Amino acid sequence: MCEIFIRASEQSYAPEARSLRLHGVATSLRLEQLFWQVLEEIAGRDGMRVTQLIERLYDELIEYRGEAANFTSFLRVCCLRYQLLQAEGRIPLDAGVPIGSLNAQAVLEGLPSSLYDAQPLRSKRPVAA
Repeated sequence: MCEIFIRASEQSYAPEARSLRLHGVATSLRLEQLFWQVLEEIAGRDGMRVTQLIERLYDELIEYRGEAANFTSFLRVCCLRYQLLQAEGRIPLDAGVPIGSLNAQAVLEGLPSSLYDAQPLRSKRPVAA
C-alpha cells in the first residue's frame, strides 16, 4: 500500500521558499514543490500569476474571517480542496475553465460539514461599531 506514496519524486516534496509582496509588504512563503505546482495551475486558470492568486486568497480570507492565521497551511488546504473538488467532478479537469466562472454555491453544495463552512460569504467579519 505505501509504495503508492513512498515512490513520490523527492523533488515533489522538497520545500521551496518564495519571496513575494502582499500589498507592498515583503514576505516569504515556504511550501513543498507540489503545492507550488498546484497553485500555479489554479492561478493559470484565471490568467493570474501565483503571487496574484496568493494576494487575492489572502484578501478574501481576511474579509471573510477577519484574519489570516496559519496562512501557509491554508494554502496547502486550498490545493488539496482544489484536487478533491476536481476528483469529485465539482471543478472541471479542463484547466481552460476559469475558477472564477464557476458557481461557488453549486460547487460547494452537498459537501460534508467538515469540508464546508455553510456561513454566507462575508458574514464572519466583525461588524464595525
